[in-house]
Amino acid sequence: MSDPSDPAEPYALVVDDDGLIRMDAMYILEDAGFRTFEASDGDKAMKLLDREHAVIVLLFTDVQMPGSRDGFAVARETAARWPHIAIVVASGHLRPGPGDMPEGACFIGKPFTADMVHDHLQEILPDGRKPAPLRRRERGAEDTLAPGTQAH
Repeated sequence: MSDPSDPAEPYALVVDDDGLIRMDAMYILEDAGFRTFEASDGDKAMKLLDREHAVIVLLFTDVQMPGSRDGFAVARETAARWPHIAIVVASGHLRPGPGDMPEGACFIGKPFTADMVHDHLQEILPDGRKPAPLRRRERGAEDTLAPGTQAH
């Protein structure tokens, strides 16, 4: 078994009450090099974060879920308690309003693609927190730039 503190294989927590969407998001993140935890609602997510926050570097959460916390509340509480965790909030129905999301979090609309998710991860994760496949993908994009151009 891998060492849970190994930054080469960081953990992401995927929170969504729709099992198929949760599985799809987990597959996308695993393809990017993350190991994953999953939760079907905000309350379960917070319990898991209480136990595993030291190894989790990314929270990927839906907004509308059963339980006492929606995804915005999970994102805000996570940012306040564990500022090392990067946050992606996803929804196909709601868009964030003022104060819904913590500073530094990003929003992605559903349906999302692997490329959309990977692009957002490139933006919000510091280099030292990116898993190896995501770092390779970034280097590959830089290698394909025309001479004299820069990556954005």
